[in-house]
Amino acid sequence: MIFLGFLLVGCAQGAKQPTEGVTRSGLEQKDFQSEVDGKPVGLYVLENKNKMEVCITNYGGRIVSIVFPDKEGKLRDVVLGFDNIKSYIDTDNNFGATIGRYGNRIAHGRFSLDGVVYQLPINNFGHCLHGGNKGFHTRVFDAEQPNGQTLVLSYTSADGEEGFPGRLQVKVQMRLTDTNALEIAYEATTDKKTIVNLTNHSYFNLSGDPSHSILDEQLMLNADRFTPIDSTFMTTGVIEGVEGTPLDFRKPTPIGKRIAQKDVQLRNANGYDHNFVLNTKDTTEVAARLFSPLTGIQLEVFTNEPGLQVYSGNFLDGTVRGKKGIAYQQHAALCLETQKYPNSPNNPTWASPVLKAGEVYKSYCIYKLGIRN
Repeated sequence: MIFLGFLLVGCAQGAKQPTEGVTRSGLEQKDFQSEVDGKPVGLYVLENKNKMEVCITNYGGRIVSIVFPDKEGKLRDVVLGFDNIKSYIDTDNNFGATIGRYGNRIAHGRFSLDGVVYQLPINNFGHCLHGGNKGFHTRVFDAEQPNGQTLVLSYTSADGEEGFPGRLQVKVQMRLTDTNALEIAYEATTDKKTIVNLTNHSYFNLSGDPSHSILDEQLMLNADRFTPIDSTFMTTGVIEGVEGTPLDFRKPTPIGKRIAQKDVQLRNANGYDHNFVLNTKDTTEVAARLFSPLTGIQLEVFTNEPGLQVYSGNFLDGTVRGKKGIAYQQHAALCLETQKYPNSPNNPTWASPVLKAGEVYKSYCIYKLGIRN
């Protein structure tokens, strides 16, 4: 699976708001039309010939809904989120968001480049998570929709924003194909050496019903190893094998089969919240596969990144109500985030997240849906 014409579509400034209407998932576009930080926000709709629909807001570059017909032809919305822009703004969340500048955690919020130490906000158990207090999930992206199946989002992160060095220019292209794949292509350039690790934080529930947990959904990971974490969710700096542990998903396994086992890693994460070391090298190999026996819907993940963060919605507790007023309980969804390993800026033996002036960061994530018996 190959991306063609990576981000060749230009982003016009001052793109018009999307027209009003009701989406297949029941979202009303008028409920997303607003202004945040002096910039227009709206809901953009991508559709293919197979009745698959993806709705995206440029607030945080968020996937709001993904609608796909199940084995009986019934349309199912398979991601968590809200049905209005106010809830995204007012609720501390990262549902469906484009995460940056650095997805996942950086130990104690510190890293160094060329002998200069940079301090980032501390916002998660003594560490910096997902880019700080005001990461990309809180920013308004410029949006341009060149056609009904493509959206290009652009954002310029100022030098020093959330403590990161360099003026970072980011483009995110989301393209829905007629083979039912949502292709996400990230590109970034900088005027000063910096670090970057972009990802998407969609919460998947392939049953299409967030009141039904994902514990019966079957997960396969193309990974023999993972990076263990301590009680603060920080990677310990080593890599271990999954064999003989509850983190072995090399064969399709229900997510809930071993999640309650007495295991130090499950205890530290309160479930699954781990980075897996992928065996894959590029987007031609499946990195992960998720399947719902209830709907027959299957999700495949492809990436050129070395790692995949698997998070089983451990901190959802019913206090947040999403689309259709449904309370999001623990294990209501699964996140599959393609990435560099957590805390890579402080581990020189892992794939480097450093981006230099004159270089181009490119990262790919594909979420492909299908039906399986």
